[in-house]
Amino acid sequence: MTDDAYLFLLKDLDDPAASLGVPPAAVGQLACMDTPAVRAWLDAQGVSATSAKLRVLPPDETAAIPEQAERLPVPLSEEELSRVRQQSAPERIARVEEALLAYRDCTDGRDALLGRALAAGVPVNRIAELTGEDPAAVAAAR
Repeated sequence: MTDDAYLFLLKDLDDPAASLGVPPAAVGQLACMDTPAVRAWLDAQGVSATSAKLRVLPPDETAAIPEQAERLPVPLSEEELSRVRQQSAPERIARVEEALLAYRDCTDGRDALLGRALAAGVPVNRIAELTGEDPAAVAAAR
């Protein structure tokens, strides 16, 4: 496994590898696409950034790139990597991942919120009732 995502080119759109990855244009703006290294690599390959043959794969899936495929390692931010993973996942997995991201957004700041509620004088049992948290977990947030 590598820490870099990879851009790679399909030889043919009928290639079995065509289901790998996702076209960079499908995931929105990727900062790496504007770098001189990526632009030079695309020019050397004779393709544009919007080519249907161009794909990007997250680091944990790069072993699946066909041996003969032209490839280039590219760094992605956490947010970009998340978009690539979501776009390249089967739809049923992508829906679950969206729900997990929404859950994470809801739980960000959980301890701070519980602490504020306790500091404001909301009883532990009422906080537990409103949040669905275990009363012991609420009390531990002090």
